[in-house]
Amino acid sequence: MCRWLAYAGVPISMDTLLFQPRNSLIRQSLHAQRSVVSINGDGFGLGWYGDLTRPGLYRDTMPAWSDANLRSLAEQIRSPLFFAHVRASTGTATSRLNCHPFRYGDWLFMHNGQIGGWSQVRQDVEGLIRRDLYRFREGSTDSEAFFFLALGNGLMEDPAGAFARTIAQILGLMRAEGVEEPFRMTAAASDGRRLYAVRWSSDKHSPSLYWTQGHVEGCQDGKLCLDGRGRDSVLVLSEPLDEDPGHWTEVPDASVLVAEGGQVRVEPLAPVT
Repeated sequence: MCRWLAYAGVPISMDTLLFQPRNSLIRQSLHAQRSVVSINGDGFGLGWYGDLTRPGLYRDTMPAWSDANLRSLAEQIRSPLFFAHVRASTGTATSRLNCHPFRYGDWLFMHNGQIGGWSQVRQDVEGLIRRDLYRFREGSTDSEAFFFLALGNGLMEDPAGAFARTIAQILGLMRAEGVEEPFRMTAAASDGRRLYAVRWSSDKHSPSLYWTQGHVEGCQDGKLCLDGRGRDSVLVLSEPLDEDPGHWTEVPDASVLVAEGGQVRVEPLAPVT
């Protein structure tokens, strides 16, 4: 299982969240606390929005903790909306094309989890991806396949509905193949203005997911300095960056979180059959 975080709000340096906190995402790549896999060393990736509508990407197959360039970039790049992901492969190859986030046009997407019985349903899932979108698929992960299938299901127009429809399609294929392994996921998607995050599983054992809102003022002694009186920034992530329970709210199972303009809402997500 992977670890990820998504930030939207007042522009900050990415290292504020990636390196400074006691349980920073880079530390989680070595010692994840709320995952079945403690080490996430099968690559990493950053995706961020800046002066262009099309987001930037930096991805590599090296473990996040061993890339000196990553720290330098994170210190220098300030962004109002960025994604970061450390990968633990669930079976597909460790390659740059399989590292998250994935990009299509102005959209970013990243994922944690696994489609049960992927080797059994992969051909059928990929067969549902629209032809005009499939030519942009570069890797071999179930995560990227989910992204392109969701794009064809209306991700750019109705993200919550697209997630629900895509989950339902995949569940149908799993049932047809007699797959008994669970389908578990958290995922984030953004067009640079809005942030969407989903937590869902077929067996009610979804990967962990948390969120917080406030003005991020940096870190002190490894603890995130968060002014809760300001509601201009939103952070969604696989596990908390520090031990302060007042900072973090768990995203309920079978839910979608939507953040835009400092407003956050969490709604139920049910697959559309």
